[in-house]
Parts: sequence; structure tokens; C-alpha cells
Amino acid sequence: MKKASAKALCFTRVYLENWRNFTQAEVALQRRVFLIGPNASGKSNLLDVFRFLHDIVSVGGGFQDAVRKRGGVSKLRCLAARRNPDVAIRVGMGTEEEPLVWEYELRFTQDNRQRPLVQTERVLKLGAEIISRPDAKDSSDPERLTQTYLEQVYANQEFREVADFFSSVRYLHIVPQLVREPDRSVGKNNDPFGGDFLEQVARTSEKTQAARLRRIVDALRVAVPQLQALELWRDMRGTPHLRGKYEHWRAQGAWQTEEQFSDGTLRLMGLLWAMLDGTGPLLLEEPELSLHPEVVRYIPQMFARIQRRSGRQVLVSTHST
Repeated sequence: MKKASAKALCFTRVYLENWRNFTQAEVALQRRVFLIGPNASGKSNLLDVFRFLHDIVSVGGGFQDAVRKRGGVSKLRCLAARRNPDVAIRVGMGTEEEPLVWEYELRFTQDNRQRPLVQTERVLKLGAEIISRPDAKDSSDPERLTQTYLEQVYANQEFREVADFFSSVRYLHIVPQLVREPDRSVGKNNDPFGGDFLEQVARTSEKTQAARLRRIVDALRVAVPQLQALELWRDMRGTPHLRGKYEHWRAQGAWQTEEQFSDGTLRLMGLLWAMLDGTGPLLLEEPELSLHPEVVRYIPQMFARIQRRSGRQVLVSTHST
């Protein structure tokens, strides 16, 4: 029986021109990627490429909104761009069996009203071109170039798999203080900063929830060997809490809730849960925050333990080597 990761789609390469601080860059990607470098080296900017593609296809989003959220084309465009002012993104997607199933390319600039404008949009499947823009319809109606085919349901039928894949991308940078906040989940859904993390755990069926928490305990054992168990419980208001049983001088151990977990431990719990909760690429920022250096070196091992189960692609930005 093949592993889940063998057939799961993932990003296999990315090519950029004039994207933020990258004049030109091309990177091959594996199922587990660690982006290592000092501040302002472009780690977050590289992750933002995948967030940008997600924002284009997200409900209520779109090409115009994705660019606007980032301050417009002039903010996205590399300051070193001179002769060719276009911003270009090209990503390859594939599986372990077929590394390059799909290719998506988007090249854009802005018009004299500072609106983002598609210059090129191409989709290839197994090397065969599915769409290429501008096309004849774009030539007769240039206003069409303010939108991508990617975001349009009626236009992306032949490559809907690509749109769905981009939609499955998730960014996560858990802030432990938000997880502990009593009214943390009000108005939040899939909060990238973890505000609704415990509500996500609570919404999961009991059987799946228990299995995932056991796997998280197993993965954390290399970093938190005293942790024996994790479970969800609700207080008198019905608010969900996560509590862990720690090895203790008492025979039955001692229980702690998320209010007592260290910031680093709570952040790792949230990240490991996210790796088990979904199939699309997961973008993680600085998972080593608040962790002791001796624990940080075990992060790849923890992620590998979880990833063997989920097969989910993980792209991590970090300062740690």
C-alpha cells in the first residue's frame, strides 16, 4: 500500500521574478522544506508567494484583492526591477510518482490607474498547455485582464485541481497568548495566529481527536519527555481547553492546561495539530520561538514523525540551523 504522500499533490518548484526582494530566483522544493537565514533575507517573502496564490482563489478574495492586501504592485515589485517591471510567479506541482504534473504561471503589472493587470497566465498539465493568456477574448476586452482565470469557476474547469490545491494552502504562526485568551475564537475561522486552535480541536470527532492527540504526545516526547497524555475538556461555560498529564512525583501524575503550558510547548502543539488537520501545504513561521536550543534541534524529528502519517507538505521559515 502506497503512503499518503506518494499521491498527494505538493509544490515541487517555484520561479520568481521581481517578487519583493527577489530579482530572480528558482527553488526546487521537497515535501519538507526549511528556509534558513537571517532577518530580511526573504524567508517570509518566499512563503508569501504561496499565500498569495491561496488568496487569489479564496472565497471573497481574488487577484485584485490579493495584490491590494500587499500594498499594490509597486509594493510587491522588487526595488531592483528596471528594464522588465513585471512581477512573475511560476510554480510546479506534482507527486512523488510524477514530480511535475501541473505548472501555473502568472505575470502581472499595473495599469495607469494602478490596478493589477495580468500580462501572462499559463497552465500546463504534463507539459501540455491548457490555457495561455492574453487570448482572443482578452484582446477584444482588455478589462478581462484585471482577473485571472484561476479565480473564475467558469474559466478554471480544466485546471480546477490547481485552484483547489492553492485553496488548501494554510499559513500558521501561532501566538500562545491568543490561544489562552478567553474570547479567543470570536469571529475567527482558521485564524493563522491560533485564535481558534482549541475550537478546531473541539470540532473534531472524539475518535479522530483522541488519535491525533496521541500522535502529538508521541511526537513531542523527544522534546517534552514528561508529557504522558493530552485531552480536551470543557469548563462550566462550555469553553474548550487542552490539558496535559505530566509525569510527577505523585503516582497519578499532574495535569496542566494551556494556561500553564510554556509558550514554546503550546506553539508546538498547535503546529503539530495543524500538520494532522488537512492535506494541503502548510506554511509555518519560526516554530522555534520560546524553545530551548536543545529542544529546537528536535523540531525536524517531531515534524517527520507527524508527516509520516499525514503526508502533508510543510514549508518552514526559521533562524535556527
